[in-house]
Amino acid sequence: MAGPGRLQFVLFGSSIVQMSYNIGGWGAILADLYARKADILVRGYSGWNSRMALQVMDQVFPKDAIFQPSLVIVYFGGNDAMQPHPSGLGSHVPLPEYIENMKNIGMHLKDLSEKTQVIFLTPAAC
Repeated sequence: MAGPGRLQFVLFGSSIVQMSYNIGGWGAILADLYARKADILVRGYSGWNSRMALQVMDQVFPKDAIFQPSLVIVYFGGNDAMQPHPSGLGSHVPLPEYIENMKNIGMHLKDLSEKTQVIFLTPAAC
């Protein structure tokens, strides 16, 4: 629980999450639905992939925090699925690595608290 009597939901992902509070966005709708019941925190990073997310898990979700989120919604994959750039500098992540990254993100989140629930959202198939 985020604090006495207040749930905390964290939206963690790439630009889909970062822009979720735009007018009519899914984050804004969630905040409206849970008004006065839960705090909705947005941790959205445009252009990020699962590799980048995995590198900051300890900073974004410290295991020693007094209060842990009730729910974390994780949404990475769109940037991971981009075509590899010839220079190797793009946001592409090979599928086996993406799967492993998501497993590790999930394990980190489940270790936060017995009560922390995790939902993974992935991009639609092309």
